[in-house]
Amino acid sequence: MSINFDSWRRLPAAQQPEWPDRDELEKVVAELKGLPPLVFAGECDKLKAELAAVTRGEAFVLQGGDCAETFAGATANDVRNKLKTLLQMAIVLTYAAKVPVVKIGRMAGQFAKPRSKPTEARDGIELPTYRGDMVNGFDFTPEARVPNPWRLLRAYHSSAVTLNLARAFTRGGYADLRQVHAWNQDFVIESPAGKRYEQLARGIDQALAFMRACGADPDEFHTVEFYSSHEALILDYDHALTRIDSRTGLPYDVSAHMVWIGERTRQLDGAHVEFFSRIRNPIGVKLGPTTTPEDALALVERLNPDNEPGRLTFITRMGAGKIRDHLPSLVEKVTASGAAVAWICDPMHGNTFEAPSGHKTRRLDDVLNEVAGFFEVHGALGTHPGGIHIEFTGDDVTECVGGGLEIVEDDLARRYETACDPRLNRSQSLDLAFRVAELYRSA
Repeated sequence: MSINFDSWRRLPAAQQPEWPDRDELEKVVAELKGLPPLVFAGECDKLKAELAAVTRGEAFVLQGGDCAETFAGATANDVRNKLKTLLQMAIVLTYAAKVPVVKIGRMAGQFAKPRSKPTEARDGIELPTYRGDMVNGFDFTPEARVPNPWRLLRAYHSSAVTLNLARAFTRGGYADLRQVHAWNQDFVIESPAGKRYEQLARGIDQALAFMRACGADPDEFHTVEFYSSHEALILDYDHALTRIDSRTGLPYDVSAHMVWIGERTRQLDGAHVEFFSRIRNPIGVKLGPTTTPEDALALVERLNPDNEPGRLTFITRMGAGKIRDHLPSLVEKVTASGAAVAWICDPMHGNTFEAPSGHKTRRLDDVLNEVAGFFEVHGALGTHPGGIHIEFTGDDVTECVGGGLEIVEDDLARRYETACDPRLNRSQSLDLAFRVAELYRSA
């Protein structure tokens, strides 16, 4: 059976770089096509089965990581710190909310970002905007900002390093539930969220001791399933890493287990929707406040015509002030259609503002408010609030304001390290996890 997954090339593709040398791009694409897969189709199918459980209301998704990964961040320390934060959040949700958690990193491929403007001006100098390390450099110089297709190859290798580290940490004993205290030692003393987590960890210890005394020590307590995801923005990259699965003869984007379409690239007649309609990975679509029920239903028809559970996830990004007004009609009409869709809340992207210092930031209170609105809407409609999608780091950055160790706007310059949008730090991420667990329990 011949499958055409080149059809996207005939359609307009938003947010693509203006590569200065197409011949160089073709050389890079040819090399990428010959490289081994970063993930395997069977792993993608396993995630799809777990997301099907989310669709049925039996599990919850925790998806998160950097706004934009950097090549410099593909180190053991950086990957471990992000995983540690994700694992701690998952423990809070699993133990406090009594729900299985599907753990998906916004990692090992999140090297490109859509931008609202093609250029950026500083002190009278205008240069191409930074589109992520996959495309160009962060430094504000003419040389750094020229799109360079060889960066696609470096993105592949950085993703491979990150995935290898993630697999080593999650399979090699670091993710063992007996480590719940060790994950917390470096900040429990000074962090209110850390102290609360430590109390929870003691409860887990007691439960594990009881189970061991009963002779129970299942393998699931010693490793975790961890999946990778990114926005499949640069189509030349994701297309080059699409392979035909030898088991089924179907195409999978083997750059990640799950890929998603952004709010700026979800045009029904656009190249991204067409490309995603051809691959068999579990996929997501970001939906902002301008999305109509008709838009959502049309995306269901294009991207999941067979209504396969676990195939399609809608990631809503409305803003704290809009979610209660805009989300109900989407959920209600999609649910009424019978569509098998998982609903996840991205409470980050609709709540960004600029502080007087010029730093882009977010208030943790706004993030929590949007998550609360997400749960309220699903509670009123009797549907399942399927997860959260957040931007966080394992480091003690000062990029978002608020939290138990409160960061104020005057603190932002102290450790503002993001390559793009502001991220929750580790303490703020745990604050969020406890709040989500409370919302889930009372839903």
